[in-house]
Amino acid sequence: MDDPPQAATVQAGQKRKLEEEPENNAPAPSEPQRATGDDQNGWQVAQSKSSKRRKKVPKTQSNNYPSIKHSPNARLQSTVKLSELQRLALYVLDDVPAPNWVAVDNVKQIRKVVTVMIPGLEAGLFNGSISLDAAQHRSNNLQISPDDYYPVRLESEKLPEPLKVFAEMFPHIWPIKTVGDEKFGRIQSPLETILNTPLPKSKDQKNEENSNKESNKPQNVRTPITKFLVTLDELLDDVPMEWTIHPAMYPTAEEKALALSKREADGRTAAEGWVDTAVESMEDGDVPDKDIEQGSLTAGRKVLSMDCEMCRAANNNYVLTRVSVVDWNGDVVMDELVKPDEPIEDYLTQYSGITEEMLRDVTTTRVDIQNRLLEILTPQTILMGHSVNSDLNALKMTHPFIVDTSFIYPHPRGPPLKSSLKWLTQKYLSRSIQQGHGSSGHDSVEDARAVLDLVKLKCEKGPKWATHDANVESIFKRIGRCVRSKTHSVTGAEEHRAGAMVDWGDPKRGYGSLAQVVFGCETDEDVAKNVVKAAVGPDRFDDNTPDVPVKGCDFVWARMRELEAVRGWWQAGKAPAENGDDAEGNFPNGETFESVQQPSAEVLAKTVSRTAAHLKHIYDNLPPCTAFIIYSGTGDPHENNRLQAMKRQFRKEYQTKKWDEISVKWTDTEDQALRRAQKKMMLGCGFITVK
Repeated sequence: MDDPPQAATVQAGQKRKLEEEPENNAPAPSEPQRATGDDQNGWQVAQSKSSKRRKKVPKTQSNNYPSIKHSPNARLQSTVKLSELQRLALYVLDDVPAPNWVAVDNVKQIRKVVTVMIPGLEAGLFNGSISLDAAQHRSNNLQISPDDYYPVRLESEKLPEPLKVFAEMFPHIWPIKTVGDEKFGRIQSPLETILNTPLPKSKDQKNEENSNKESNKPQNVRTPITKFLVTLDELLDDVPMEWTIHPAMYPTAEEKALALSKREADGRTAAEGWVDTAVESMEDGDVPDKDIEQGSLTAGRKVLSMDCEMCRAANNNYVLTRVSVVDWNGDVVMDELVKPDEPIEDYLTQYSGITEEMLRDVTTTRVDIQNRLLEILTPQTILMGHSVNSDLNALKMTHPFIVDTSFIYPHPRGPPLKSSLKWLTQKYLSRSIQQGHGSSGHDSVEDARAVLDLVKLKCEKGPKWATHDANVESIFKRIGRCVRSKTHSVTGAEEHRAGAMVDWGDPKRGYGSLAQVVFGCETDEDVAKNVVKAAVGPDRFDDNTPDVPVKGCDFVWARMRELEAVRGWWQAGKAPAENGDDAEGNFPNGETFESVQQPSAEVLAKTVSRTAAHLKHIYDNLPPCTAFIIYSGTGDPHENNRLQAMKRQFRKEYQTKKWDEISVKWTDTEDQALRRAQKKMMLGCGFITVK
C-alpha cells in the first residue's frame, strides 16, 4: 500500500487575488463614534463595509489547510458505497459523524462541496488505454482490480493521455459501489442516493418529535394530482420497461431529435402507426390559478384512468383487444373491444377475459381507438394507469402527462421490482380484484377504477405515504437548514447554506425542485461553466446569474452526460454534435441503446478528453478550500439490460407456451450470468480532493 499522498497538486494560481477572499481588517465599531460634522445629536454611527468579518483563507502549505485523503489507518472490509460520498458531503456541511474510510483534516476550513456525476466514466478507462479490451493493458500501466476495496494512487505517467489531467487534480481513484440489493438485482438510482438523504435526528428535530406524538408517522397532506406526474428522469431510469416518450417531455430540440432517431431505429414512428397526443410543450398543460378551485385534487385538470387487455398473436406480439377508460368520478368514458391487428394465436382468456367469440364481429380497430383518444386526451388531460407503458405500447400512443401507480406506490424492495395492481388494491383499498376464473379473467373497467381509487387515496394521504420516502428528504432542503455562519452581528439573523443543481434539460421538474439555484444545460460545456457560476457567485461574472448568493452556493451537484451518451448508456441516444465534427461521434444507423456496446477508441478518447477538460476548468476556477467530488454512478448497463430483456421474454412465453416452444431459454446459467452483470453494473468509481 502506498503512503498516503498529499492532496492533488495545488495550482500556482491559487495564490492569485482572483481566488483569495479579501479580509476586512477594520473591526466593526463596538460603540458609536464621535461625528466630526455638526448634526442634531452630535453623534453618528460608523457603518462597517461588512457586517461580518470573513474568515481568512489558510495558506496552502499551512497546517490548518484542509484535506481529504486516504487514511493509512483505514481497514476497509468492503467497497465504499455511494451513500458514503453523500455522508462525506454532509460531514463537511452539516453535523453528521465523521467518515471512517477517509481522513478529513481541518474540516471547518472547507467552505464548499462540489459534486459532479459522470456516467460512463469507468475505472477500466484508467488502466493505460482508452479501451475496455484487457489485452491492451500493459504491465506497467495503472492496475485497478475490481476485487480490491482500496483506492489506487493516480500517477500521470501510467494514465492514458486524455486522463493524465486527473492526476493533477486527484490523488486516488476510488472503487465506489452503487447502493443496491444483489440478491434481488435491485440497483438504486445514483441520483436518488446522493440527492435524497435520511432525515436527521438533531436536537431540534427530537424536540419537535417530542411535542408531536404522531411525528414518527407520515402526516396526511392533501396533494394535487399534478405532484404525481411521472418525470422524464423517472421514465429514462425505468430501464427494464419499454417507454416511448412523448416529444414534449424533452426540454431541448437536441434531445427531441435524439429521441426521434431512437424511435425510428425502434420502429415507433408514424410510419409504423404510432401517434402522439397534440401537446407541443409541457407548459400547454398548465391551468391558470384563477381556474383552479381551492383545495382541488385535480388542479383544474381532466383526469382519466385507463386499462387495456391484450391477447397473443402468432409472432409472440401482444395485441390490443379491449380498452377501458373511466373519469375522475369512476364513470365509464370508453369501454371498447378492439379488432386485433394480427391473427390471434392465444386469447389468454384466463388473464384477459377475452374469447374468440367476443371478437368475432368486432369492427373497431386500433386506429379507431387512437382517433377517439386523440380527441379525449387534451393538453390538460392527465392519463392514469398501472404500468401504463404496456397499455400505451399496445395502443401505439404517447402522452406526456402520466400518473402511474407502479411509480407512486413503489415496491418495498425498490426498483426494478414493481408491485402488482392486485396486491396494491388488496393492501391499500382492502378490495379484491382480478378474481375471475376460467373465461372471466380480468375486467379492465374494474382495474381502471382500482387505479383511480389508489390515486385518489394517494392524493388524500400525500407523496410520502406508502413509500420509503417517509424517512428521507431532499439534500437541498437539508442543506438549506444548515447555518453557514454565526448569528449576524447587526440583524441577529442566521445565514443559511444554499444548494445548486446543474443538469441537462430542466432540473426544476425533478430533484432540483428544492434547490435554491438551478441551471438547465444543453452541453457538458454549459454544465462546467454553470458549476463555476454556482460555486463562485456572481461577483466574477458580468452576465446575469439569478438567485446565486454573493458568496456562491455551499453545495453544488451537477451531471455531465456526453460520455454516457457516446458510450450508449443514455437511452436518449448519442451525444450532440459539437463544432461541426459530429460524423465521428454518431452511432451507426440502426443501432440503438441496447445494441451499441461502445464507440471506436478514437471517438471514446475524444469524448473522454473533452470531459476531463471540463472537469479541469471547474477545478481551476473553484475557490480555495472547496471539496471536489466526482462519481460515475453505475458501471456498464448493456449486459444487464440484455439479460433482463431475455428474462422478461422467457417469463411472458412461459405463461402461455409449452417448454419446447419457448424461444428464449432461462436456466441457472443465464441466472448466474445476470447476477454477475448486475454486480458489475453496481461498481463505479470516484475521485475526491480539496482545491
